[in-house]
Amino acid sequence: MYYQRKGFGVGGRLTPVVRNILFANGIIFLVGWLNPSLGFTLSKYFALSAYDVFHRFEIWQLVTYMFLHGDFWHIFFNMFVFWMFGSELEAEWGSKEFLKYYFICGIGAGLLNIILTPSPTIGASGAIYGIMVAYALRYPNRPVYIYFLFPIKVKYLVGFLAFISFFSTWGAQADGIAHAAHLGGMVVGFVYLKYWHRIKGLKNLFQQSSRKQKFKYSQPAEDEKIEYYRKKIDELLDKINRVGYLNLSDEEKELLEEGSKYLREHDRSDLEDNN
Repeated sequence: MYYQRKGFGVGGRLTPVVRNILFANGIIFLVGWLNPSLGFTLSKYFALSAYDVFHRFEIWQLVTYMFLHGDFWHIFFNMFVFWMFGSELEAEWGSKEFLKYYFICGIGAGLLNIILTPSPTIGASGAIYGIMVAYALRYPNRPVYIYFLFPIKVKYLVGFLAFISFFSTWGAQADGIAHAAHLGGMVVGFVYLKYWHRIKGLKNLFQQSSRKQKFKYSQPAEDEKIEYYRKKIDELLDKINRVGYLNLSDEEKELLEEGSKYLREHDRSDLEDNN
C-alpha cells in the first residue's frame, strides 16, 4: 500500500473521468454484493474469457471486465490507486485524452491476458497499471510512501511492479492474480506514450506544407495581427483550461506557438522603442 506526498489526488479533488469510473465500479460491485445471483450473471457474461472472445466473439468483454471486481479489497485498492495517480494526470491531460488512454491500456491488458492465459479475468488493474506507467513517465522522481511509512520514487516503484509482473506472467504461479493483464497495461501504456505520438507526428509532417499554405491565406492583414493573435491565444488558452493542451489540434498548437512568439517580439520591440 502506498500514497503520494505531493500531488495526492490533486489535493483530494475528484476529476470528472476518475469520479465517474469510481462511481460506475462502486455501483456494479454493490449490486453484485447485494444480489449474489445477479453478480454471478454479470461475471458469466461480462468477465474476460479467452474462449468467449475467440470462439463466441463476445468482444465487449475486453471493456466490461474492467468494471467487475471479486471482493471489497480488490475494488478498494484498485480504485484508491486509480484516484491517487489518475486525478493529477486527468487534470493535466484533459478528460478526453485521459479516458482514451485508460481504455487503451485496459483493452491492451485484456488482449495480452487472453492470449497468455485461459482463465477468466476481472478487475481494472491492467488499466490502472498503465496509469501508473504514465505517472512514472511524467513525474519519475515524485515520492510515494509504501504502507504510509517508507518513501520511494515513483519510477522505482513502477519499475519494481513491472519486474514482478513480467516474471510472474511467465512463471508457473497460481496466486489468482492477473499478472499478464498488469504487464499488458504497462507495455501498452508505455508504447502509446513513448512512440504513438511520434508516429502521429511523422504522419502530420507530410501534411505540414498544405496546412501552412491554408493557414497562410487565412492570415489577417499585417496591421490587424496583434489584435488577431491576442484574440486567438485567449480562445486557445480557454480551450486548454477546458480540455487540456493535448487535445488541441496540430494547427491550433502551431497557431499558439506562432502567435505567442509574435506577441513577445512585438512587446520587446515596443519596450526598446520606449527606452
